[in-house]
Parts: sequence; C-alpha cells; structure tokens
Amino acid sequence: MHGDRTVRRPRRARRGTALLAGLTLAGALLAGCSGDDEPDSAGSSESGTPSASDSPYLPVPEGVELTAPGTQLKVGETATVAWEPRQDLVGVLEVTVDRLEKTTYAKSFRGWKLSSALDDAAPYFVRATVTNVGDTDLGGQRIPLYIVDGANTLVEYSSFASRFKPCPSGDFPKPFAAGATQQVCLVYLAPKGGDLTAVSFRPTQEFDPILWTGELQAPADQAAPKGKNNKLKKQRAQRNRN
Repeated sequence: MHGDRTVRRPRRARRGTALLAGLTLAGALLAGCSGDDEPDSAGSSESGTPSASDSPYLPVPEGVELTAPGTQLKVGETATVAWEPRQDLVGVLEVTVDRLEKTTYAKSFRGWKLSSALDDAAPYFVRATVTNVGDTDLGGQRIPLYIVDGANTLVEYSSFASRFKPCPSGDFPKPFAAGATQQVCLVYLAPKGGDLTAVSFRPTQEFDPILWTGELQAPADQAAPKGKNNKLKKQRAQRNRN
C-alpha cells in the first residue's frame, strides 16, 4: 500500500473459533461453516419469505417481529434481525439485500496498490438498505453481514483508510439513531478466488443464519446503458454500409 489508499485485509472465519453473544463484531472471528454446519440450515422458511419468530431471540421494541433464524431469502427481500454489538447494547435492523455484484481489481481498484496477500482474492460488492428499527443508537457499529464463499466459509467486509468511491464500504455513520435508514455498499474480498454463494446474517456461531441468494451482476457504474449500446450498434452498421 502507499499513501492513504489502504485496504485492510478481510477477516475470514476460522474453524473452531467460538463466539458468544455480546462480542463486538469488529473484533470477533466467526467459526467456519463446513461439513455438517452448513449456512443453509434445514430450519429455513419453505416459502422463501421472511417469517416472524414466535419467541424473539433477543429483546426488541413492542411491535417488532424478528425474522426466524434459518430463513432463506432472495435478493430484494427484507429480514428483521437483532444482535448484540456489545454486552449492554441490542441492535435491531430491517435489512434488504438489494444487489450482488462481481467486479475485478482492474475495473474497480485502479490506483490502489494491494498487498500480495490479496492477489488471489475475488472482489465482490453487496448493496443493501438498512433501517434501525430498535431503540438504540448504532452509530459506528459494524454491519453484521457476511458473504459465504465457495469453501462454505464466512468472510467479513473490508475496511478502507480513505473513501473507496466504487463502493464506500464502512460501518454505520455516527449517529445512526432509531428510525435512521442507510443505503450501504460493502466490499468483500473472498480468499483464493472464492465464489459469493450467499449473504449471511450470523452474529454468533450458534445462530442459525439468515441467508440471501441471487444472481451476480456487474457493478452498476460499469454496465453500459442499453440505449448507448444500441446507438453504438447503429453507428457501426452505418459505417459498414458506407
């Protein structure tokens, strides 16, 4: 790295690492999901839509219904989730995963000098809309979303020393009070060229993850508008006729 254009290496889950509810996500490592401990749990909703838990797994404000652990969703669907960023704080969010994007270093990281440790990592962007539906200020907290890579392992989003314009990945702004809504873009660097197979809300090892799946797309700013493509085709056809 050079200057302030620094990308911090993503944290990858380590098999056998135990997590307790209440640990701050910023400093914790999630256990690897492999073998019998697969992210897509048999306890998921058959309908593929959010379902309310009969008994909330954490205390939430009256009228808030949490999506059942194990629910499987599609991109564009919303889950209501809760977690403990620290022992004395419960966060409650509505999360909609809006878009999954696959990019390359050449297209999105121009001018950034990456360490050799990231040479074989595959970059992905996850765009989501999050709303604080709890009664606590979550300013500065990490968004508890991970990707599941091709090795069935959770990967945490990356942090940047300065603003990363293609996808301004980062923690919640300060403040992020009750009722606040934020559209976020998170950068994930999957080790060893891993695939993005799902987005996972899994704040602790014991939590049956809530998963989102969908098709990968090119970053929005890299996709040429259809009108522009049609205009270019017409121009080429005209030149060929001449």
